[in-house]
Amino acid sequence: MDNLNKFFRGKKVFITGHTGFKGSWLTSVLIKLGAKVCGYSKIDEKKDQYIKLCYSQKAKNIYGDILNYKKLENSLKKFKPDIIFHLAAQALVSKSYSDPYNTFQTNTVGTLNILNISRNLKNLKCLVIITSDKCYRNIEIKRGYKENDILGGDDPYSASKAAAEIIFNAYNKSFYNQRKKLGIATTRAGNVIGGGDWSKDRIIPDCIKSINKKKKLTIRNPNSTRPWQHVLEPVFGYLILAMKLYKKPEKFTGSWNFGPLSNETMSVKNVVDLLFINLSLEKKILIKKGVFKEANLLKLNSKKSLKKLKWKNFWNMRKSIQETAKWYKGYLVKSDIKKITNYQIDEYLKLYD
Repeated sequence: MDNLNKFFRGKKVFITGHTGFKGSWLTSVLIKLGAKVCGYSKIDEKKDQYIKLCYSQKAKNIYGDILNYKKLENSLKKFKPDIIFHLAAQALVSKSYSDPYNTFQTNTVGTLNILNISRNLKNLKCLVIITSDKCYRNIEIKRGYKENDILGGDDPYSASKAAAEIIFNAYNKSFYNQRKKLGIATTRAGNVIGGGDWSKDRIIPDCIKSINKKKKLTIRNPNSTRPWQHVLEPVFGYLILAMKLYKKPEKFTGSWNFGPLSNETMSVKNVVDLLFINLSLEKKILIKKGVFKEANLLKLNSKKSLKKLKWKNFWNMRKSIQETAKWYKGYLVKSDIKKITNYQIDEYLKLYD
């Protein structure tokens, strides 16, 4: 914690997609570390969720579309960030089937806008672009995907994230390599869980919604395994990477995986079972075949991050589910959600002491 606290205190950090699930937690941690945060997001249902989860009044909040080039450019030039985290995206596989055009536009052109504007920002020292583990061509290999494995994507969401990675590579090789003191990177994380996620067709939000509505929980693929991890795990990976990029851009520019421990896998059904046990509630499940294709196995190899960034997984899958259940349990009984979020960040920060 001491290194991160010392590094980020007073730094000007610009976050796109700051009202989203990961963005809210990243904003919360950076505020805790003493950074000057400016967030840029669309006005939608996520705004209210962000305000409930995060001490939003401590950040500068700009509401605009990532596709609005002029507004984004003006916002960045006015704020003059030291560091940018780009999270703004259409982040759901299911929605990419119903709205493929918007998915491709947001995830590719949005990334293109950030890359093109950022290369002319004189104060900028590092840019971290968050993509997805689904950017890899998924052939369900057991060793886990490495950063130099082939990119692909059979659905619009996965393909859009692979395309964003290709755009990143082109800009890095064509333009950013001329700025030796500016580091840029992409990050790929697995399925992230934690409090404050209300996205459609995600297993834990679906569990909580079924409890609220007193309906049976519908599970599409109970035997599918995913690299489950708590949201704070990749968030701290992004922060460590940004710090390293800032200090040694040439050494750390590139792509990085942030997945859970390699020997840990858990099925959708096991996640649901553990969640309800920790919530002290009984579950009623309806298994229904999914209407869109999903991989049975999706796993990341994070040896590069573990070795070169000295990033660690502190919470295993059971601990991650337990902490997630604590957050939602607080929500269900109408506790102060900001305090729960802050408490969990404090508990996680202690592991860095």
